[in-house]
Amino acid sequence: MRTVTGLYDNYDDARTVVNALEDAGISSDDISLVRRGDDTDESYAGEGAATGAGIGAVAGGTGGLLAGLGLLAIPGVGPVVAAGWLVATVAGAAAGALAGGAAGGIIGSLTSAGVDEDTAHVYAEGVRRGSTLVSARVEDDKLDLARSIINQNAPVDVDSRRAMYREEGWERFDEGNPDLTEEELARERDRARNYRQL
Repeated sequence: MRTVTGLYDNYDDARTVVNALEDAGISSDDISLVRRGDDTDESYAGEGAATGAGIGAVAGGTGGLLAGLGLLAIPGVGPVVAAGWLVATVAGAAAGALAGGAAGGIIGSLTSAGVDEDTAHVYAEGVRRGSTLVSARVEDDKLDLARSIINQNAPVDVDSRRAMYREEGWERFDEGNPDLTEEELARERDRARNYRQL
């Protein structure tokens, strides 16, 4: 299987991509969606959200992958709303790290799935700053279709986003960075919107 991934500044675009991938016959088991949690999500209360290893159900969609959205804490990102194969991999890595085992979190999960490490850092930082990540594992015969679906719904240009982050001295995703406040996230969204227009 090959991995196709897109980062979206607009959550509705990401949801559209997930639905289109499912409509194209790609199993929900092979699709993931990860976005930062916000004030519109249910409470993060509960042991699972606090440890980063558990998922609690929240409303998110009518069926398929979106019906299985849950809450999870990812080191360096904070609380996220997520579902799919990537989430299970990240949760496993987080549980292992808490138990003194192998670390890796979201970067390790993405690179294990075949995403270039430099690009994985941009994706992880993008989620940290409020974007939504959609990733699908597909067989070769559906690779072009999945790429087309990912690309037709305004994904972030990874090179442009990397350049925007590096203008402020960013080099790579750091799990030790503090969570961003809602005000900081709003500034990041505005900055990304304006940067694209340059």
